[in-house]
Amino acid sequence: MIGRAPRMPAGGGRQFVRFVWAIIAFVLATLMIGAGVAQRTILEAPATETATLTTDADAPYVLIDGAVLASHPGAQTLRIAGDGPVFAAYGRTQDIAAWLAPTEYVHVTLGAEDLPVSETVAASAPVEGDAPTAAPAGSDLWLDEFEQDGSLATTLRLPADMSVLVASDGTAAAPSELSVTWPTGATTPWAGPLLAGGILMAVVGLVLYILALRHVRRSRGPRRKGLPTTATQPIDLSVEQAEKGVITAAPARKRLGRGRRPFVALSALLVGGIALTGCSPDAWPDLQPEATPSPSASVIVPEGQGAPAVTKTQAERILGRISEQVAAADEAKDPKAAALRLTGPALTERKTNYRLRTELPDADPLPAIPAGTMTALLPQAKNDWPRMFMAVVEDADGVATVMTATQSDPWAEYKVAYISSLRADATMNLAAEYVGAVAVEPNSPFLLMPPENLAAAYADVLDKGDKSEFAALFDEKTDTFRSLVAENRAAVLKKFNETGEETGRVSFQAEPGDSEPLSLVTLDSGAIVAVTVTENETAVPTDSDAVIKLGENVVVKALSGVSQSSTGFQTRYTDQLYFFVPAQGSNDKIQLLASRSNVLDAKVVKKE
Repeated sequence: MIGRAPRMPAGGGRQFVRFVWAIIAFVLATLMIGAGVAQRTILEAPATETATLTTDADAPYVLIDGAVLASHPGAQTLRIAGDGPVFAAYGRTQDIAAWLAPTEYVHVTLGAEDLPVSETVAASAPVEGDAPTAAPAGSDLWLDEFEQDGSLATTLRLPADMSVLVASDGTAAAPSELSVTWPTGATTPWAGPLLAGGILMAVVGLVLYILALRHVRRSRGPRRKGLPTTATQPIDLSVEQAEKGVITAAPARKRLGRGRRPFVALSALLVGGIALTGCSPDAWPDLQPEATPSPSASVIVPEGQGAPAVTKTQAERILGRISEQVAAADEAKDPKAAALRLTGPALTERKTNYRLRTELPDADPLPAIPAGTMTALLPQAKNDWPRMFMAVVEDADGVATVMTATQSDPWAEYKVAYISSLRADATMNLAAEYVGAVAVEPNSPFLLMPPENLAAAYADVLDKGDKSEFAALFDEKTDTFRSLVAENRAAVLKKFNETGEETGRVSFQAEPGDSEPLSLVTLDSGAIVAVTVTENETAVPTDSDAVIKLGENVVVKALSGVSQSSTGFQTRYTDQLYFFVPAQGSNDKIQLLASRSNVLDAKVVKKE
């Protein structure tokens, strides 16, 4: 008799397919997770690139050119090692080169194939100005500086026109172990998706495996009826064993099935994959849309215009140093110390104040050089020297002070030449600090009035008022200083006439000061001009038998050294003034922006 082939149980095909798909999912999961792990390990490119800079000479300075620093994109990590102190500073390349001109130094720049090379630069011919000091620390040219012992590491982001100066103490050989490290920007954008996709495929495979296994277990069991049992009764072993005194063993623990072993391996796979998916953002594609730059006002820099003399951070640091040094000079009443950071009328008024405070213990010091919030900065756009910048600084009380600082050569410190109190409602149309402005020549014909004539014209207005031929050129509505001078003269005249009207007279005369005007162009083709005006107050007797007594005027008494004179006294005041001078052909008038007046000196009038 021919038997029939056994039939596949119902649903067996589906079970087989589920197992196949589960295996495929596990294989794909393994491949994807393996590929993701490989991208983050053996296939991952170096995160940084380092260039070692060699310097063979024993020069005291090393100049690392900006071309070397900017040869790769991204931040530049500079590492320096040497014996003893290690100094580094950065600034504009041409500024550092000018500072190093009288000194031999090593210049590291790019050579063939864009590789760093070094060459020794000999000292140039002597130049005007003081030679660089032994220690390079503290120069106003540096945008920032760093100093440590033994080694130094710092991260910079310098453009190609900025360079780094490396030294020890300025006399010993500069450190020779130099290196620059840049980030390569290498990323693994598909590591994250591969790991995440592998985990997802593992989960899918796990689900398919469980479903298939569950169906297999449910499908087990008899497919046909068993043979009928005999009529004999079953033997109760428990009863028989009990009668024999046999103790029945506890039921055996269910054996761990083979089907659970894959779950252990799968769990380890999932845990490892999940751990790796928590990696840095560079393991994922950057799906962020590129930022669209917002429109901004175009700034047109004239062709051939130099770079701004200082940055805002640099100017803040310079004014901070000036403030500290002048404060120390004020406390010591030391004009030589003040001369290290002041010049021109700003220094002259300080010297007079020191004399007064020496003679009169109750005399008040001049206001300190402010080092508060810088609200405006206009640096001169110039690549050589002398150079200057103008800054507006507010103190804690909100009082604004405008200052002009000058630098005579690369090795000199900036010195404040003019300082005045800015009018509360004054406005200045200045160029951006990163553009700067060119200086105006004293005899420039492109302004409503040349800067060299401004002080004399305003002095004439102070003396003659509206009758001056220049009165129509100045904006009287915004000129509070002019009215204050008129009020002060009237008060002095009134007090003098109370006792000396019949035996003497007092006269007033203003004249241009000795200081050179400093001017910077504004955006509307005008200029901010700083000048000085000297005011003379002269009291002389008109009666040959009369004398001029100072009485309670302790200031003139201290400066002149006498309390009375038969020839009279002359007291001089210096006015530091800032004006806005419009362009030639403009309908605007000259506006006074800031002013400051202090006694300059006092002396006995000489006999004629």
